[in-house]
Amino acid sequence: MKIEISADKRTLQGKGASRRLRGSGKVPAIIYGGDQEAQSIEMDHNDLFHKLKLEAFHASILTLSVAGKKEPVLLRDVQMHPFKKQVLHVDFQRVDKSKKIHMKVPLHFINAEISPGVKTSGGIVTHILNEVDITCFPGDLPEFISVDLAELTAGHTLHLSDLVLPKDVETVALAKGDDLPVATIVIPRSVLSEGAAGEEAEAEKE
Repeated sequence: MKIEISADKRTLQGKGASRRLRGSGKVPAIIYGGDQEAQSIEMDHNDLFHKLKLEAFHASILTLSVAGKKEPVLLRDVQMHPFKKQVLHVDFQRVDKSKKIHMKVPLHFINAEISPGVKTSGGIVTHILNEVDITCFPGDLPEFISVDLAELTAGHTLHLSDLVLPKDVETVALAKGDDLPVATIVIPRSVLSEGAAGEEAEAEKE
C-alpha cells in the first residue's frame, strides 16, 4: 500500500506556538535523519488522525510531501493526548534506500481454524507476539508477516525460526540467537475436564 501525506514547513517554535497550532487543527511534527538537518513541519490533524488508524501507516515507507518536495520517510514516534482523541506530535525519519532499516511489523495469523490443535483438540490459539522487529532494505519492507498455524497441534509452540520471511528480511531477535515463541495452542480446562469425564464413563461401561 502506497501512502502519501502532505505537510507544510513550520517556522514558529516553542510551546506557545505548538499550542496555537493544535488549536487551529494542525499537528506539529519533525523530519530527521539522512544527510539533512531536522526540519519542523505542520500537518492537518484530521487527515493524520485517520491515517494513524491504518496498520500499514506504521509499517510502510511513506511518501511525505513538504511544500511540493516529496521524500520517503518512516513513522518513528506518535505522541497522543492522555485522554482526548488528539495527536500532539509526530516524528518522521528520512529513508536512505541504500541502508538497512530497523522496523516493527505486525504479524497476521492465518489458518487457526483448521489447525489440529483447534479443530481436533478444541484448543485456543494464544498469540505470544503480535509484532516482530525486523531489518531489511527499504525496498524489501513488508507491511506484515503471515504466521501460518495450519500444522500447529495442541501443546506445541511456533517460534521465530518457523516463520516464512520475505526475501532479504531477517528478524532482529533470531539474528542474535534468540528464537522467541510466537504462538501456541492451549487446551482449556473445560475441554480437558470433559475429556476426562468421557474417559471415566467409558471405563465404567467396560
